[in-house]
Amino acid sequence: MNGSKNSSILETLPADQVVRLNIPYVATELVIAALSTVGNILVCVAVMKNKRLQTVTNYFLVSLAIADICVGALAIPCAIMTDLGIPRDNLYLCLLMLSVLIMLTQSSIFSLLAVALERYIAIFLPFHYQTIMTPRNAIIIILVTWILAFLIGLVPLMGWHKTPPASGYCFFVFVVDMTYMVYFNFFACVLTPLIIMFLIYAQIFIAVKHQIRRMAANNIQSNVQNKQADSIKKEMKTATSLFLVLFLFTICWIPLHIINCFILLCPHCSIPLPLLLTAIILSHINSAVNPILYAYKMRSFRRTFKAIFLCCSNVVEPEDVAEEH
Repeated sequence: MNGSKNSSILETLPADQVVRLNIPYVATELVIAALSTVGNILVCVAVMKNKRLQTVTNYFLVSLAIADICVGALAIPCAIMTDLGIPRDNLYLCLLMLSVLIMLTQSSIFSLLAVALERYIAIFLPFHYQTIMTPRNAIIIILVTWILAFLIGLVPLMGWHKTPPASGYCFFVFVVDMTYMVYFNFFACVLTPLIIMFLIYAQIFIAVKHQIRRMAANNIQSNVQNKQADSIKKEMKTATSLFLVLFLFTICWIPLHIINCFILLCPHCSIPLPLLLTAIILSHINSAVNPILYAYKMRSFRRTFKAIFLCCSNVVEPEDVAEEH
């Protein structure tokens, strides 16, 4: 997924001529790696320290954070190495590195899908929520998503890959079969879950707005109705924040997938190398933005982050109310 260089560019030049250290690209990637690793570790620590954050929704966000930590600590260094064609003359190690990149992206998608389904159950099946979305079931779902992501990522290593080039360099487009990347990975494993998630959130927003309008039309105020209205508004706020996480993921990753489609479907099209590297960087930036988004949109995370930075032993303020179920 993290195509190091466009095949049309690489194939027209000698391998030794294109294997050069791109200092601006590497420096940018290293900054993103540091921000992603530190920021998402902070998310995990926040959930560990603040019991109010230990909810089913946040368990899935922790799974997403772990994937983003791995992007910073593993995937980005691997992307930098493959940008230089490393490892050379070792096809299976090369495929293993590239499979890790695919696996982590797939794990992020499945974590986002789990969050969307959890929010759907919270809105449409509120009386069954406590029974269905138990912490135990959440952990099982997380384990299943990681296993599925692992298997999908290992498909190239299992045989669906290109014949290695004579030069032996580990370039993404020289080793990974683009039919796998476009038809199997993008269309089936990325685009389909994204469409499902957007449909889920669309249903949630429509249903919540209908509830709010119906309650306003009744024009009867009572303690029960006030509590119900507050609960609905809180659900709406949570769903909006989580939808923004999904929206940013889509914005960051779709450009690289579109480039992969051009590489496969229009092999003679010339894709500028700076454009491709920008798309790769944009996909990695997604791993660094989620902690910032949580701090900006979710008060409970913001207060916990502040307490951690201030080294406070008590990270929960009396008025701190969790915004997630």
